[in-house]
Amino acid sequence: MKILVGYVPTPEGEAALTAAAVEAELRGASVLLLNTSRGDSYIDARYANADELAAAEARLRELGVEVTIQQAVSSGDVAGELLKAAGAEDVGLIVLGLRRRSPVGKLILGSTAQRVLLESPVPVLAVKASSRDED
Repeated sequence: MKILVGYVPTPEGEAALTAAAVEAELRGASVLLLNTSRGDSYIDARYANADELAAAEARLRELGVEVTIQQAVSSGDVAGELLKAAGAEDVGLIVLGLRRRSPVGKLILGSTAQRVLLESPVPVLAVKASSRDED
């Protein structure tokens, strides 16, 4: 079994990576790390560069977790890329990092995480980055 983690080089992405590593250790699974965004690093800071991907891979390998990395430009459909990867691989769990959004932001912009949660053929683990600002 594989665990698909939607990774972006942000605190939320790091939280997802940590949760995926824990789940992989518990389940004896490998991790498929997918970094996708709406454009390359010049357009979208969530598109990880080579150093960020290497650091994420090293973190997982240090824990003894087998990892495969895929990176794609999604043409605006990040959720679609995650769902496509989940369907194409032997994925048993998807792990996503969530960020806090305003009610208006949720209404107007939609949500990649929401779409994955609703359309995923497998369970989804949604994690938040720890924040000192939370009540």
